[in-house]
Amino acid sequence: MMIIQYIPWLIAVLTLIAVVWIVIVSWRNGISPMPTSRQVRQVVIQEVNRIPGYADIIEAGSGWGTLGMDVVKHCPGKRLTGIENSLIPLWTSQCLTWLSVGFNRAGAVIRTERGGQGNSFKGRLRFIHGNIYTCSYAHADGVICYLFPGAMTRLADKFKRELPPGARVISVCFALPGKEPLRTLICRDALRTKVYVYAF
Repeated sequence: MMIIQYIPWLIAVLTLIAVVWIVIVSWRNGISPMPTSRQVRQVVIQEVNRIPGYADIIEAGSGWGTLGMDVVKHCPGKRLTGIENSLIPLWTSQCLTWLSVGFNRAGAVIRTERGGQGNSFKGRLRFIHGNIYTCSYAHADGVICYLFPGAMTRLADKFKRELPPGARVISVCFALPGKEPLRTLICRDALRTKVYVYAF
């Protein structure tokens, strides 16, 4: 009976630790994990679908994983690897992916019985712990970024050195310095967010 009294306190302490951890990692990274609006996700999905054929996409700084999950859900033939260094958003995105695979597997059986097709994340979406400045982009057909100006400056030379010819970089909000975008799209969200698309 006494243990039950401590459960709310335990939850409060764990929540406080998680919030402090996210703040510390966000301060170190220079940006906190930010979810993208529906309108921005739609524009990114449209641009990823312009990449021809089967493609390997890297999301540099995948945060909570919502953008990556939407991309894989709406972009047939694309595989996405999200790279995140903040553990709590990473674990959240991994759990959401795991749950989605389970629910999609059950839904795929129902849709197949009704004559529809199932679209699972299994084998097409993964989130890994890593550093966006040291990981390799050599096999990426596309990179999605929702970062900050300092990160884009650090990644600009790395993209030039490592991305294969024809690869695309889709950047939400922040331009790559010294590189002319193929196109700049303005989303219909409240902030009129810009999405920059680059060809390498």
